[in-house]
Amino acid sequence: MTAVLAKNSPQSNEQAFAAANRASLEKYLKSNHPLSSLAKKICNQERLDRQDALTLYASDDLPALAALGDFVRKRKAGPEKANYVYYIHNMHLNPTNFCVETCRFCSYANPQEREKAYTWTIDQVLEQIGHGVSLGINEVHMVGGLNPACDINYYEEILQAVKNKFPNIHMKGMTAVEIEYLANLEGISYEETLKRLIKAGLDSMPGGGAEIFDENVRSNMAVKKAPAATWLEIHGIAHQLGLKTNATMLTGIGENTENKIDHMLLLREQQDKTDGFMCFIPLKCYYEGTDIAPEVEEPAPTTLLKDIAVSRLLLDNFPHIKAYWIQLGEKLAQLALSFGADDLDGTIGEEKITHAAGAKTPLQLAKEKMEALIAEAGQKPVERDTVYNIKRVCDHEPQVLAPIEERLQTLSA
Repeated sequence: MTAVLAKNSPQSNEQAFAAANRASLEKYLKSNHPLSSLAKKICNQERLDRQDALTLYASDDLPALAALGDFVRKRKAGPEKANYVYYIHNMHLNPTNFCVETCRFCSYANPQEREKAYTWTIDQVLEQIGHGVSLGINEVHMVGGLNPACDINYYEEILQAVKNKFPNIHMKGMTAVEIEYLANLEGISYEETLKRLIKAGLDSMPGGGAEIFDENVRSNMAVKKAPAATWLEIHGIAHQLGLKTNATMLTGIGENTENKIDHMLLLREQQDKTDGFMCFIPLKCYYEGTDIAPEVEEPAPTTLLKDIAVSRLLLDNFPHIKAYWIQLGEKLAQLALSFGADDLDGTIGEEKITHAAGAKTPLQLAKEKMEALIAEAGQKPVERDTVYNIKRVCDHEPQVLAPIEERLQTLSA
């Protein structure tokens, strides 16, 4: 006898959700649509390959890319969290901006402005974090330059001091580039470096320093730090030691579409091995204070939206895709939430690296403003912690949105 699903049972609800979600792709599944074969592949949860990604990037059908990205975002989230978009109440901390590297796209540690270099004492670090704690932050995002005066003892002392004074603060810090530098400075392994920092209080790692993995692009941009194999190895070790990490991709530095796809595929391969990446964050370069603008192409807003959609579709083993509002700007970040992104990052507090290169976004967004941005984009604002535990589902009701075609017109307005 065939079993009948009980009305409103969890299984029937999931089936109804899956059917409704698939119905959102109905027009793109028809055989006369250029992306129909890819849409069917995505619906059937088949893994996309390099050629599939090239096809997606080549398409100028932005509503279709939005529909595909949003379909996968909702499927990953499930019926109860299908319209959740996350943010965190955090602050950025940059203990030193002196850097021995001279990456051509970086204005943060511009060698022509070395007189502006600084290195904070432990007391100064605690004072900065104290300001954030007084505002209710629960995460410190700590990155800095590669400074020979800041050895592993310096960072151990910072982490220990922070944990002693603010034991409930999550310390996300130390990019793979910084881990590589400290390990070489101390003459110890990456694993030993990470173990010492974890013991001192490191809770997770950001995804910075990945830039673009392609060696030709890196060579032209004078990027000597943490090549692809090293960056991936360090994150793999971190995952094996129990740290969750993020991953990034920097565009607008002379890369092409193939470079971006290969970058993502390397990240996907590493995630298959160690399963510790929480989030992928596509970034764009700002050129103020650099000399590279005449020889590179700044990504158009439509290209940035494609980065979001393609990464959501290609990185099938990444839980989250972030629309980093401080680089995209508020309006484009809101649009990106319809292309597969489910995170806007955080309230930031103060961010120096992007703003050193000319970003005009506000230096901070209050929690209330962050929640309003998400609701205005038709999603449910959810405050999270660093590792995506839900702290609070906010009261804001998602607004009803105009069709994506109408909203995309604002890009050319």
